[in-house]
Amino acid sequence: MLETLPAGPLTREIIDTHIRPLFLRVLKRDEIYLANHSLGRPLDQLAADMQRFVDPWYADMDDCWGPWLAEQNHFRASIASLLGLSRADCVVPKTSAGQGLRAVLNACREDEPQIVATRGEFDSCDFILKTYRVRGRAAVAFVEPDASGMIHADAVIESISPKTSLVLLSQIFYSTGQVLEEIPRICARAHECGAVVILDCYHSFGVIPIDIAALGIDFAIGGSYKYTRGGPGACWLAISPEIVDRGHARLAPTLDTGWFAKLDAFAYQRPEIPHRAAGGDSWLESTPPIATMYQARSGLDFTRAIGIDRLRAHNLAQQARLAQLLSDAGIPILDHQPRGAFLRVPHADTNVLVQRLKTNKVNTDTRLGTVRLCPDILTTDEELVRAVAIIKACL
Repeated sequence: MLETLPAGPLTREIIDTHIRPLFLRVLKRDEIYLANHSLGRPLDQLAADMQRFVDPWYADMDDCWGPWLAEQNHFRASIASLLGLSRADCVVPKTSAGQGLRAVLNACREDEPQIVATRGEFDSCDFILKTYRVRGRAAVAFVEPDASGMIHADAVIESISPKTSLVLLSQIFYSTGQVLEEIPRICARAHECGAVVILDCYHSFGVIPIDIAALGIDFAIGGSYKYTRGGPGACWLAISPEIVDRGHARLAPTLDTGWFAKLDAFAYQRPEIPHRAAGGDSWLESTPPIATMYQARSGLDFTRAIGIDRLRAHNLAQQARLAQLLSDAGIPILDHQPRGAFLRVPHADTNVLVQRLKTNKVNTDTRLGTVRLCPDILTTDEELVRAVAIIKACL
């Protein structure tokens, strides 16, 4: 159906004709789903793709590695295209974004690299950094938000010094939805000081256009759990071509490695000094998580077929409509501009409110004292109107 998708804005008619029929299974659920910032809704095709994963296994046993490795190539190329990368080898499959972060941390030459991060990073990244710090494996300086919860580029830049080895930032912060501006300026300061920059794209991947070269970042981490509808485990580490080709003074070959990073994995040669594969393949690890790449295919293909710009324009229009409905109902929102894909409603007991909403068939979630509301391309205007009425009744 997407082959005949008309150009231009995503109207209700286009969505009803070309898009909703691709999601018939999940749309059978009797609820208003506004947790699209969490677990994205899967296409019907996902189940068929998972069948394609197991079919050659049943039929061909170890000969299944031919189609399986072809699927890995497709996964890497799909991620690369959504990150503005022309080379699929610059994408390394992972099972979590945290695994991608650890691969970079375990490439640092210093015994205790100095790291700049923000208080807005997701729990996994925060937990990993603090664990490295407790073990004496990293010195971490956290940039604090202002009184409104905003993280500012100037505060990050002021924290970077010639002693800094690595800077970790989120492009969109998971708890507030704030889009971090001036990333190229932050990267310029980091590079001036000889540091590398890792960008956590988990809440921006599939939401806003991402161009690794234009941003100036060295690494990106993310996954398909949310906006590209690929479920858990379909994650990645992306590496700039400059790092892949020329390396970096502060980095050595990562300790997160395995036989797929060898020069010829299936030759089973075992020299005393490991011979790594060329390019980004040198960052691969052990046997790859093939199933998750099949799992992610339909959502990645869907996102690429529609286009990030069109999806973003539609989501912003939905957010504006939802914000107006909430305002008309006298329900305040906490708003950071520019914002990612969701709105936030403050409440004294968000856990209770989220449960009340779920009992009334409105599916949301909570972070840091707010309820997060995220419509997506499947959300109808009628659902937004009903959701706001239910929210007001549950407050």
